Amino acid sequence: MSVVDAGAIAAKVVDVLRHRAVPVGISNRHVHLSQDDFARLFPGQNLGVSKPLAQPGHFAASQTVSLRGPKGVINNVRILGPIRTYTQVEVSATQARELGIKPPVRMSGDLEGSAGIEIISEHGAITLEQGVIIAKRHIHMNTFDALLFGVEDCQSVNVLVGEAPRTVLFKDVVIRVDPQLVLEMHLDTDEANAAGLKGANDVGEIVFQE
Repeated sequence: MSVVDAGAIAAKVVDVLRHRAVPVGISNRHVHLSQDDFARLFPGQNLGVSKPLAQPGHFAASQTVSLRGPKGVINNVRILGPIRTYTQVEVSATQARELGIKPPVRMSGDLEGSAGIEIISEHGAITLEQGVIIAKRHIHMNTFDALLFGVEDCQSVNVLVGEAPRTVLFKDVVIRVDPQLVLEMHLDTDEANAAGLKGANDVGEIVFQE
């Protein structure tokens, strides 16, 4: 095989990898808790594991809570582990209206000036003055994937999701790069419903301007 042929094959492989499908995970309402807040809600307990999530070390906990806002209550809200240094609640726009709150669309951890909520367990309750967001759609990937896709951390891309007649082009999807991450796009339930996603084997395609 000539050097030219090898180079052409390598370029073709990279092009295929750059245009490969991105798995889509549908993120329902959930809560991340700090150690202090978990201890107040579940005194004497450890955060249990119900099932692992796609990202290494992340899991759906066995414990659940209720969210109470000015207009309503949502029960059986899953806690996601591991324990964090801050408490954060993520809901969809539809769920926010059900609760009677107006959370901003933010990336995880950007909580300044966000909405408040009451978090309730069978053992107690805490009130957050801020901490509720609607998660900005994003794609997790490791550094090798970022190199193949030709993108950088915090860059925004467009992603085509769903099948006709409900195909949706989601714009301003934020790339999050970390060596430990697994390739996965996160949408909330409102976004997934708009694209007619089924919750299993859903994929999207990053749309590059060639």
